[in-house]
Amino acid sequence: ADHPCAVYVHWSSQAMPYLLISTQIRLETGPTLCGDEWSDPDVMKYLGAELHSDSGNCFKVYKTPDTPRVVLNKLARIGYCVVASSGVGQTCIWTLFKPEDTQAAT
Repeated sequence: ADHPCAVYVHWSSQAMPYLLISTQIRLETGPTLCGDEWSDPDVMKYLGAELHSDSGNCFKVYKTPDTPRVVLNKLARIGYCVVASSGVGQTCIWTLFKPEDTQAAT
């Protein structure tokens, strides 16, 4: 289906080894945003994330009730490594990368 906001190219998880996760306000309680609607559904299922569309947004995101620490630990177990983190306002963001030699592990 066409995306209502913009034109996007759908890439396979093999072609997109990066993953962004974020949380707002409180790091200790979650929820954690784990991906967009084009994220690898198997990874999202492993994280316990469900696809949500918030009112007023023209995009969907995967969200898990787990804290960022739990999500980061789960992703490390399947080969992802944190390559950057940042705070933006009241949001904390982590960028993760999965090297090619571990991509077949998921």
